[in-house]
Amino acid sequence: MRRLATIVVLALGLVLVGAQTSLAASPHFKHGGEPTCTINFTSPSSASVTCTATLAGLGNDDLLVTTSTSGTAVYQCQNNGGNIAPGQNKVLVGPATSTTSIPADQIKNGNLTFTTNPAVLTAPTTVSAAVAGCPNNNWTGVNPVLTVTDISLTIEQPPGTVIFSCSVSDPNGLTGTVSLTCG
Repeated sequence: MRRLATIVVLALGLVLVGAQTSLAASPHFKHGGEPTCTINFTSPSSASVTCTATLAGLGNDDLLVTTSTSGTAVYQCQNNGGNIAPGQNKVLVGPATSTTSIPADQIKNGNLTFTTNPAVLTAPTTVSAAVAGCPNNNWTGVNPVLTVTDISLTIEQPPGTVIFSCSVSDPNGLTGTVSLTCG
């Protein structure tokens, strides 16, 4: 009887330790700490995107955050004589991706505020006449004006296990600081 009681107590102890471990890692965004991304245009043809968030309930593993951004560019058409005319097409640009690795020792009591490394999206300097929507092949697409349309943020802990996938999209363009929706 005493042996059976010892086995039951040990089994119950293992169950409680397992339950405690699974409850410890319950990642969520702190109130007001949901992810936002700031878009900074460094020129008409280039933008950097940096994201920030505050997490709680993290486990004791490294964190990997991947930022990805894409957009469109509109070009002017330039002929061999240097004449400029507006292009017609929106040209897809990207995605540009950056990763931010955060070691487990930077997570304090399951809490972490992070800022990602910038993802830099840059439109090609020139494109072919057909891509830019120029009148004929004697033209070249030049002077791109970039519009950021999509941002995604993936948070993994440990790296390889996605805990959050967040995004924002607007075909008309994203500017300034934008909030992401996470699923």
